[in-house]
Amino acid sequence: SVAAKVERQGKSTLPATQLLALISTFSDPEVVSDADDRHHADLICGTSNFKLLGITPADFPLPVEFSAVRQLKFKGADLKRMIGQIVYAVSLDDSRKVLHGVLTSLKDHLVSMVATDGKRLALVERAPEEFSGTDGDAIIPLRAASEIRRLVENDDLIALEIGEKQAGFRTADTHLTTKLIEGNYPNYRQVIPAAFSKVLEVPTIPFLQKIELVSQVLSDSSSYVTLTFDQNLLQIQAASSEVGEGRAQLNIDYTAEKVDASFNPNFLSEPLRCSDAEAVKVKFNDGFSPVALEGGEGFLYVIMPMRNR
Repeated sequence: SVAAKVERQGKSTLPATQLLALISTFSDPEVVSDADDRHHADLICGTSNFKLLGITPADFPLPVEFSAVRQLKFKGADLKRMIGQIVYAVSLDDSRKVLHGVLTSLKDHLVSMVATDGKRLALVERAPEEFSGTDGDAIIPLRAASEIRRLVENDDLIALEIGEKQAGFRTADTHLTTKLIEGNYPNYRQVIPAAFSKVLEVPTIPFLQKIELVSQVLSDSSSYVTLTFDQNLLQIQAASSEVGEGRAQLNIDYTAEKVDASFNPNFLSEPLRCSDAEAVKVKFNDGFSPVALEGGEGFLYVIMPMRNR
């Protein structure tokens, strides 16, 4: 909803893509919309005048009413940050529908949001500002989660209402409803190692910059970057037969045995790009077991090294 001076009440529908394109390029501070009984609307902004052809509101599908079994409230900025920290890991593989969304789980007063594509897992946990109802899980479609992230503009409270098959997001002026993805989300906690023998901190931005720098010599999606941890030094290197090779390094606090591990560069850089933490903890046991990145409040990312040798 948006404030407007209504001179004649009524309902109409207009093509969304064209309407957004026009509103985005109008430069005058006010827009006049005047719809006739055929639901064709004149849009007037300054000296610009457009006619958009609408359809009868009776043909417009209304959202399905549902009863919420739980309600969670977050500050808008917190929810936007949570979704942004994990949404890139949602699977786009058509064969596993349950992975096409973000798992939202309430348990013991804590909300866990999870995304995975089977190759990496992103998890963020946070206590909501308010909550009511029962513990449980819901899988929110990727598109709905992405829309909410885009719509949140301030730090006002946003309510997430979850029903048996639908969910809704409410802000002061926006209400978005979505069907939930049906099915059982895999037990993601079993892929998180119970313990790590090696833990070190790496500054987020320099780490990301070095990965992106050496990735410039890679030529295809099957390429990889190799991280070498050895005596207070992290070396990052990449090579391809078509372009060449590159190498960069960072000083780190590390004195354990030398470990090499190779990764898909995009999978490694995405959590760093979406992090707001100054440093990330890198946890691992060896160069072939799952590696974890921790940074910020309640964020965890688990990735499997590539077996390229």
